[in-house]
Amino acid sequence: MRPLRTIVPLALITAAVAAPATAAAAPAGAAAAREFEGTVVSVNRDNRTFRLRDSERGTIRIKVNRNTRFERVSGLGGLSAGMKNIEATVRRSDGRWVALEVERSGGGGDHGGDDDGGNDDHGGDDD
Repeated sequence: MRPLRTIVPLALITAAVAAPATAAAAPAGAAAAREFEGTVVSVNRDNRTFRLRDSERGTIRIKVNRNTRFERVSGLGGLSAGMKNIEATVRRSDGRWVALEVERSGGGGDHGGDDDGGNDDHGGDDD
C-alpha cells in the first residue's frame, strides 16, 4: 500500500489532467442560459430588440430572432413599454443577449404544487 503522501498528489494530478478534457466537452461558444423578469422599458421593432428592467439585475437589451419562442405574448409585436411580469430566458451570443423564450408570467392557476383539485383540507386524509 502506498503512503498517503503519494496518493494525494497523484489524485490532484489526475484531477488536473481530467479537467481540460471535461471543459473541452462543452460546445465552443455555448453560453449558459439566464433568466430575467421584469418590466418592458422599450421595444425597437426595426432592430428586433426590447429592453427589460429586472429589479435585481438592472436593465438589459434583448435581441429576438426567428428561433425565439413566445408564450402568452403574441411575438415582438405583442410587447409594449410598461408591460409587467415579462420573463425572458436568454443566452449570450456575439456580445448580445439573445432571447430563447419570452413569456408573460402569472398565467393564472394554482402554481403552489398542490394538485388536489381545490381541496383546502390539508390534514392528510382524502375522502
